[in-house]
Amino acid sequence: MTDETNLFEQAHSIFFMKHIRNFCIIAHIDHGKSTLADRLLDFTGSVTEREKQEQLLDSMDLERERGITIKSHAIQMDYVHEGENYVLNLIDTPGHVDFSYEVSRSIAACEGALLIVDAAQSIQAQTISNLYLALENDLEIIPVLNKIDLPSANPEEVTDDIVDLLGCDASDVIPASAKTGLGIEEILHAIITRIPAPSGKVDAPLRALVFDSVYNPFRGVETLFRVINGSIKKGQHIKFVATGKDYYADEVGTLKLKQHPKNEIKTGDVGYLITGIKDAREVKVGDTITDAKHPTTEAVAGFEDVKPMVFAGIYPVDTEEYEELRASMEKLQLNDASLVFTPESSAALGFGFRCGFLGMLHLEIIQERLEREFDMTVITTVPNVSYHAYTNKNPDEVILVNNPSDLPEPSSLNRVEEPYIKASIITKADYVGPVMNLCIEKRGEITNQTYLTPERVELSFDMPLAEIVFDFYDRLKTVSRGYASFDYSPIGLRESKLVKVDILLNANKVDALSALLHVDNAYDIGKKMCEKLKELIPRQQFDIPIQAAIGAKIIARETVKALRKDVTAKCYGGDISRKRKLLEKQKKGKKRMRQVGNVEIPQEAFMAVLKLND
Repeated sequence: MTDETNLFEQAHSIFFMKHIRNFCIIAHIDHGKSTLADRLLDFTGSVTEREKQEQLLDSMDLERERGITIKSHAIQMDYVHEGENYVLNLIDTPGHVDFSYEVSRSIAACEGALLIVDAAQSIQAQTISNLYLALENDLEIIPVLNKIDLPSANPEEVTDDIVDLLGCDASDVIPASAKTGLGIEEILHAIITRIPAPSGKVDAPLRALVFDSVYNPFRGVETLFRVINGSIKKGQHIKFVATGKDYYADEVGTLKLKQHPKNEIKTGDVGYLITGIKDAREVKVGDTITDAKHPTTEAVAGFEDVKPMVFAGIYPVDTEEYEELRASMEKLQLNDASLVFTPESSAALGFGFRCGFLGMLHLEIIQERLEREFDMTVITTVPNVSYHAYTNKNPDEVILVNNPSDLPEPSSLNRVEEPYIKASIITKADYVGPVMNLCIEKRGEITNQTYLTPERVELSFDMPLAEIVFDFYDRLKTVSRGYASFDYSPIGLRESKLVKVDILLNANKVDALSALLHVDNAYDIGKKMCEKLKELIPRQQFDIPIQAAIGAKIIARETVKALRKDVTAKCYGGDISRKRKLLEKQKKGKKRMRQVGNVEIPQEAFMAVLKLND
């Protein structure tokens, strides 16, 4: 009887698996992913009238305010197609280049992807980048031409662009408007007919991929997973392969708009797991969940590690909040696996963390989330990238420089290598000149120029990553009047002439303001930093010299003048020596004050370096 029951359960699971579709939505920023997800939820009846709102899956205030998706969001929809019930698991992904790691995780949990292209803006840099990610994972691509109701839409031309890019037929491209709901039924039909059902062994030991996790202050860590083989039941004794720790599944369920607890999540399905884990470090994104008694022999492969691009120090304003900041960072890392941090200390700021980010927007979002979600007031130091230094003593030994203060002394330094990227910029033909000038100013070398259409050009550059960290993205938008899109990928390290520029305040080095710069830019940037700090540092009772130095050589200087009391006000006429005596006395007092005085640096000063071109 048991064998018959098992066979029946297996047959039922296989039948259920054929009616599951796992797909994600990929596109360039602002091409209408979140709006399309809203329409799909409406059409499948997954949300009630009361629950409806714009950007429904963007649950963070920050996402709504900025109109961008920061986190991937998973949701399950039920849909009846030709009399049969289907389960559609949708993962809405971010479109900004800084959050491409979120996209790679979502793609690993899916069999298909909707590629959304704006009918007015056509194919952009991030569209191509995300498409390659999906194709590497053998996903079935469904092209969707969105915003065809716009007056500026150019559907025929953009359809031709998509056909050239994908090599598909023009009939495969679905015209749609997420705003009005046009084409939504055709998209759902395509998801069911063109995306394959998940494959997996129903009777094999449990093997599930962790693709995201969220920290809930009341219930601990909520793990989001996709079952590859077997099934996971409530109360089951499970084990995480990477950490080697085992737990009991207190609750499993599917992700609708709210969590729906279930007794079992079967092969091919997506769900959440609560085990009461309180320590954020015990769940790693990309880990494999298996059965503790009958573990799987192989972990889920093909999950890429995060590669931080930009490094910055984050310090608590009040040094006593260091441990609190550590706990907040761990909880945030759980929700954003692309954040990397290690403890460090600074003479100017005390104890804090050296953090790795995927880009400047990512840094900004993390800082904002720390302040909003954890009430932490933090100081962020000047961002920089990771360099490789070599000394004369050991020319083959690599010294990893994540912080300018780690750079060896100039006398012992053999060479420094900095990371380079391949930048792809798509813009209108009218703006090719200004875009090229900007890239050459940022030490870029043009490698390719392709006309995608007579009006649109793709420019490829090899550039140092350090040059795009600060204001490159903003300036690119300015010179192209918003008509340029930008994407990049790392291409390795190259030797460069770099020097460490130190900032001295009142003859004391401020390590948090040090920067590694190319020798040709060092003088200009050093001068601009001194001028900017002169504006920001409040005047004291004594003169404050602000100096930029390379080693022992001072390359720029500004002085914040002292606030002075007019000590000669009471001398009306009379001998000049009386006035001189009073002024000499004041001068001695100021000198003594300067020796013992401390200069308070306002937080804006640490980020001033980023706005040098304003």
